[in-house]
Amino acid sequence: MQWNERGIMTSYQDYSGKLHEASRAGLDAALKAMRESEGAAERATDAVWVLQQGETHALDAPAELRLEDGSTSRVDAHLPRDLPLGYHDLVSLDGDRRTRIIVSPGICHLPEDLFTWGWAVQLYALRSRNSWGIGDLGDLGELGRWSARALGAGALLINPLHAPLPTPSQQPSPYSPSSRIFRNPLYLAIGQVPGAERMGAALKPFVQRGLELLSSTRIDRDAVFAVKMNALEELWSRFGGDDGFEGYCRAEGSALEDYATFCALTEKHGAPWQRWPSEYRRPDGARVAQFREANIGRVRFHKWIQWLVDEQLRSAASETPIVGDLAVGVDPSGADAWLWQDLFARGIEIGVPPDEFNTQGQKWGLVPFVPSGLRAARYEPFIRIVRSAMRHAAGIRLDHVMGLFRLFWVASGHRAADGVYVRYPAADLLDIVALESHRAGAYVIGEDLGTVETDVRRKLGLRRILSCRVLWFEKGPAAHYPKQAVATVTTHDLPTIAGLWSGSDLRAQQDLGLSPNVEGTRDIRVALEQRTGLAADAPIDDVVLATYSALAQAPSVLVAATLDDALSVEERPNMPGTTVEYPSWCIPLPQTLEQIEQDPRPRRIAEVLGSRGKVSRQA
Repeated sequence: MQWNERGIMTSYQDYSGKLHEASRAGLDAALKAMRESEGAAERATDAVWVLQQGETHALDAPAELRLEDGSTSRVDAHLPRDLPLGYHDLVSLDGDRRTRIIVSPGICHLPEDLFTWGWAVQLYALRSRNSWGIGDLGDLGELGRWSARALGAGALLINPLHAPLPTPSQQPSPYSPSSRIFRNPLYLAIGQVPGAERMGAALKPFVQRGLELLSSTRIDRDAVFAVKMNALEELWSRFGGDDGFEGYCRAEGSALEDYATFCALTEKHGAPWQRWPSEYRRPDGARVAQFREANIGRVRFHKWIQWLVDEQLRSAASETPIVGDLAVGVDPSGADAWLWQDLFARGIEIGVPPDEFNTQGQKWGLVPFVPSGLRAARYEPFIRIVRSAMRHAAGIRLDHVMGLFRLFWVASGHRAADGVYVRYPAADLLDIVALESHRAGAYVIGEDLGTVETDVRRKLGLRRILSCRVLWFEKGPAAHYPKQAVATVTTHDLPTIAGLWSGSDLRAQQDLGLSPNVEGTRDIRVALEQRTGLAADAPIDDVVLATYSALAQAPSVLVAATLDDALSVEERPNMPGTTVEYPSWCIPLPQTLEQIEQDPRPRRIAEVLGSRGKVSRQA
């Protein structure tokens, strides 16, 4: 059948095991998007071969093998089995065909002694008394120092730091990025930018405006963007050059050049790029090159910003190991979608079908890669994205890791329930993740929640990718969780302990008309009473501590506690299914970082989670 031939699934099983037939509208929309990339499938067959170390591949003719280290050799019938890990090229003797050879270890890096706990934190919400309205990388470094030295934490798990569009109206969701390769300048600690200390009185007006934003009960990204960009422009005008900056530009090469050009074009022509003058809509156009030359100062400004973010992230990561987060897709009006526009499915957005906790399903407004196009591109976009996510990280979380196997495509304008699943080359993508993990020395967490196909978790486990175990979803005690996992109570998309216990989260969903699973939510509330052994009217602070005491029984290599729970926050960070009706991604923590460090509640949770290592080793 024409759909199945392209990996479009005509049916799927939901979270309860019920079989659903895909709608004809969904099937046709996915097929149309595939056909718009028709030439990619023909180019994909020999564009890339992905092997695990020790494997070989038959050749149809002699060719020249060019290894990553620059050495070359002639190969005849088969690739040698002792190829080193990395990215190599097989070139036909006439030079007409080139195949990328990717050699992977097959399994991800996972330290044998990994057994720790850490805070899960939305960085934007973590504001210190020096923050300019939003948590920044300086605050992350301070949280890392305090958590590691005073509390014994071994990790900080943070939201994605991906770059949003460089427009005055800022995207609040860290999961709707313009680019997954480059990062968000809103997280810069301006006072730590080289040269800031020499500005003296000239910086004070910016500092004053930035600190005034701390009085807001919501994160005002638009205001933060305005004041930080103005301050950065002033600092840039005084920038005298730096060897580190020049080295960064050389290392990042054309990817940085293209991204910075996109930012400069967006500043001039706005968003989305699909409405730019036609001569600028393709990155390889002659007029784009002319624009870059004519605006080289502004292009270098955006490169400089990315260097600053990279340097501050590196500094923060030196305080305690950071576990980053990689979003599952990108904004169709963003930089990645402009740069690789021929590889994305037009008129399609990623989502998930209805499940137990999101009864209407979800559409995320993110555009997916066309599988055949990604392969035809020799997986270069995917490699760059994964490599960037692992930079300066001890580990990364792959959001919606099931997307490496299949993604739920929803045609724009249609309901989530009308979507269809599309297959992806999971074996190849997992091998690339393993190779980059090995090179970066970063472990990998797969966010495997929701509708998960049979056997996916087993395959992830064989790759040494950590599973997620969320107390709200688990029926048995935490002591039965797997070792190769990250154990948490909740996630940014689910109720906090306080929100569940008080009932405020369920009321909020009902007020928003989200059709919540009332019975399922109440069952979780009853189960929490049983887990904690507390009465239904117990104080929330007691419930939080007892819940994490229960979670501390998990043998999982990593246990994470949210700062929202530690401070008994009732509002969850994100309410799926809403746009402007709920302040998703805009809720700051109720205390400054300095106050958090003095609050006894996080310390009590740290003591509970820190004791699990002692108990485990004694056992």
